[in-house]
Amino acid sequence: MILRKLFINISALMFISSHIVSAEPLTIGGVEMGDDSKSVAFEQVKKKIGKWEGTMTQGLTGAVFDVSYVFRLTSGGNTITETLVEDGVEMLTTYSDDDGELVIKHYCGLGTEPIFEVDQLSGKILSIKLDKSKTDLHSEHESFVTNMKWTMNSKDSMSFENTVMLDGEPTTNKAYLKRVY
Repeated sequence: MILRKLFINISALMFISSHIVSAEPLTIGGVEMGDDSKSVAFEQVKKKIGKWEGTMTQGLTGAVFDVSYVFRLTSGGNTITETLVEDGVEMLTTYSDDDGELVIKHYCGLGTEPIFEVDQLSGKILSIKLDKSKTDLHSEHESFVTNMKWTMNSKDSMSFENTVMLDGEPTTNKAYLKRVY
């Protein structure tokens, strides 16, 4: 009985996974899902799919601590989730397209949920900034991330930095990451 359930679960997982990576349209319950093309920025984030580990240097104190980031493609290939752990604190960021524009939502350990838009995009760099039209955060009484930047040094190495408003003052943190898988 246990083996049968395990086989069914593995079969279902393989079926779902094959639709995510195949060129075939995704169908759920016999209904074909839309086949939206993705923005260049979304495709840039897809290059990060996998697990990354390294260390971050905190700008405010100079403290160095371990970090890990796991990027996964979900929702039939329409959303990328990033589960990040910085100094033991787990957070989540989502990346999805809205009318051809990348929308980034960060669920922060600071208790805020800033929304970002693309600021700079090239073959190696993706930089995002706070989308003030979608986020109503105030540095006078809230702490939040204001921007993030990834620089791909190679397919298995990247640099990351973010700026955070803490008690009304910006501080920049920098991380150096290697791909684990």
